[in-house]
Amino acid sequence: MKKTICIVLSVIMVLGMMFAFTACKGGNDKLICGVTIFDPMNYTDEAGNWTGFDTEFALLVGEKLGMEVEFQEIEWSSKYIELETGAISCIWNGFTANANESNGDKRSDLVDFTYSYMLNQQCVVVKADNAAEYTAIEVLAGKTAAAEKGSAGESLAIEAVGETGKIIDAAAQVNALTEVKAGAVDCAVIDVLLAKSLVGKGDYSDLTIAEIELDFEVYAIGFKKGSDLTAKVNKAISELFNEGRMDELAAKYNLENTLQLDENFKG
Repeated sequence: MKKTICIVLSVIMVLGMMFAFTACKGGNDKLICGVTIFDPMNYTDEAGNWTGFDTEFALLVGEKLGMEVEFQEIEWSSKYIELETGAISCIWNGFTANANESNGDKRSDLVDFTYSYMLNQQCVVVKADNAAEYTAIEVLAGKTAAAEKGSAGESLAIEAVGETGKIIDAAAQVNALTEVKAGAVDCAVIDVLLAKSLVGKGDYSDLTIAEIELDFEVYAIGFKKGSDLTAKVNKAISELFNEGRMDELAAKYNLENTLQLDENFKG
């Protein structure tokens, strides 16, 4: 009887060790990318599958690293919590790296950034009928602006409208456009790539991008501080650029003019 019990316990221990090893291995082999709906970077097709420039970029990197890639939709304002708790492996969603949060924290102090790979720029979206009024950033002082909570656009909008203005937090950048369309705000401050894909078309045909020149920013991928994945992904990014695969991907999404690798970027 005792021999039987010992054999059973041994089997249980072996199975437990195998399960633990498999779970650990699965965690190391999976790259979970935190994303939001952000055309043309990450969005879903008619079948509900994730697609877009950053989506395909992540899949190419996963292929290089031998890792399974998953996409987890998140609330942008909770991106650092999601990363810290391990719910996601990285923030890969047109993530403006050389920017501050609305409280003044530098993003590069909160995450480890990869090489930057694309130029970005915020822009001001207004109703087309009012476009002539918006010719300089100073015009936004005292205005009511909508911006995605936790975004680089929110930080810029807070500074631009000043103490006499008002900020309406939007759950996503596209919601900021809806606020402008509805007349609830004077303007929205969002990423120019998203604006160019939506503004002046379909439901947003009555909106336009104001001719206000703003500073350029860059996109990079954010990992948890101290993550060994940052260096591995950087190596994959360099290889993809050298192989010309990034040029091909950028051409597919009409982003050739914004693609730019900076291996010296530190945030």
